[in-house]
Amino acid sequence: MRKQILGILALIGTAMLGGAPAESEILAMMNYESKTPESLKALKLSGDTPRREGIAVLDVDPGSPAFGKILMDIPLPADLVAHHIFYDRTQRKAYLTALGQSVLHVFALDRFPYRLQRIELPDCKLGEDVIFSEDNKTWYVTCMMSARYIEGDVATDKVKRVVELPDSYPHGLAVASDIDRIVVTSTVSADLQDARDEVVIVEASSGKELKRIRLSKKADKAGESPVELLRVPGSNPPVIYSTNMFGGSLWALKWDPAAGDFEASEVFDFNPMKMGVPLEMYFNKSADRMYLTTAKPGHMHIFDMAGGPMKPELITSISAGEGAHHVALTKDGQYGFVQNALLNLPGMSDGSVTVVDLKAMKAVASVDTLKNAGFNPNSIVLLPEWNDLGGH
Repeated sequence: MRKQILGILALIGTAMLGGAPAESEILAMMNYESKTPESLKALKLSGDTPRREGIAVLDVDPGSPAFGKILMDIPLPADLVAHHIFYDRTQRKAYLTALGQSVLHVFALDRFPYRLQRIELPDCKLGEDVIFSEDNKTWYVTCMMSARYIEGDVATDKVKRVVELPDSYPHGLAVASDIDRIVVTSTVSADLQDARDEVVIVEASSGKELKRIRLSKKADKAGESPVELLRVPGSNPPVIYSTNMFGGSLWALKWDPAAGDFEASEVFDFNPMKMGVPLEMYFNKSADRMYLTTAKPGHMHIFDMAGGPMKPELITSISAGEGAHHVALTKDGQYGFVQNALLNLPGMSDGSVTVVDLKAMKAVASVDTLKNAGFNPNSIVLLPEWNDLGGH
């Protein structure tokens, strides 16, 4: 009897120490909207259902038994046109921009279920990006069709200042507090007819516009449409990257301490590869790899940064879905999850999520859950337990 009892205790001890296999999971959060009626018909889905928006949490771990399953679904107003989800630097709060209302939503990530709170924004048509200061005290939201960006307090979520940028279409924003500068892209009008070529340089402390810099090698207006900005992690003097959406290129703004100004130059051209609409940029933790998406036809590109920020070297391009846009990265550097949809635009709204093994540098799976239900995910982040901010 004593041997039987000892045997049972040994089995229990083995289980407690991890002898029983644990089920893996990686949870991703995506805000989504109904596909266009034309897209629904192409997928042989009904185009007569009411428009729908929401935030869904799915298991995106390709090794999980629950891979692709929706674990939580939060409905949103159908006229909000929720755009993108952004985390503050502590990953305790999430902010959701909107294209249909002058409002920003915020919710605490450590309080479940999530409770979305409205932050009313003064005349913010097409709320695009939310960026956070290096000390995580201030958020900035760009208002593409209001020619302004708005500053708010992260602690209280109260609006602090409105900075006007006349005759511009603000989209991307980068903060460089160490040189007292904010850089904002002037992108394109909402109807995509008036594309610009410039970034606006602002004195961060005063909110005063200092100058505008063209990101184009052409003498005349070319409509390059610089869209997203990201400071290269650890760059000193600062180097800020800009993706030129319609120009099909990557540009760098390098700070010249002697001149007290940025010098702009093109550092990569996607046009010879016939890959267009470059969008988002991310870095791994050591900043020796950059991940960049192009939406048409849809790829994630991996760059080697060993030569410095002025000489990014393309390692490989991985096929994703049409509209490849945001990427969510795991903390362990194993996976990148590419969200494939851009504004419900024809030819750039696949609706899937491509799972990329970053170490093997290849696509290994696709999450088609929202796509098959007739929805497009508009952004993707992992829940904080798994999420790497990717240099943002």
